[in-house]
Amino acid sequence: MAGSPDPRTLWAARGTYATRTAWAGALFGMGLVAFVDEAVFHQILHWHHFYDRGTPAAGLVSDGLFHAFSWFGTVAGLFLLADVARRGALWTPRWIGGALLGAGAFQLYDGTIQHKVLGLHQIRYVDDVLPYDIAWNAIAVLLLAAGLVLVVRTRPAAAWAHVER
Repeated sequence: MAGSPDPRTLWAARGTYATRTAWAGALFGMGLVAFVDEAVFHQILHWHHFYDRGTPAAGLVSDGLFHAFSWFGTVAGLFLLADVARRGALWTPRWIGGALLGAGAFQLYDGTIQHKVLGLHQIRYVDDVLPYDIAWNAIAVLLLAAGLVLVVRTRPAAAWAHVER
């Protein structure tokens, strides 16, 4: 096909920028899942605020700060993604793996550290929160596992193996 890049050049670029691609996905995944958490559970369902140990006004301000920082991560991930794509090194399965890892890592951190260790808020204020905790953390583990599979399958050595053929 005329105008197509040399496959070896493409795989060499993917190998060189594999870590940056995974980080682009991870930042995007963290930011996206934080955004979904904030929009769905904080704003739409009103299950909790980021910080529920103060006044409702403090909870609202904490949600705004949480929302802003989640978008900083999302935008940073998209800038890294654009850089990798500009260099002709985009490796979509690796980026998706990074996004799943980032999403799962954020959700597991939120469910364990923020909910249980620091007690900033619960998923939902009900008599039996255990089913919510189990579901929240199980989804996080599934996201992490799927992301890990993709990231391992697309490790830089796999890219360089294509170059050395």
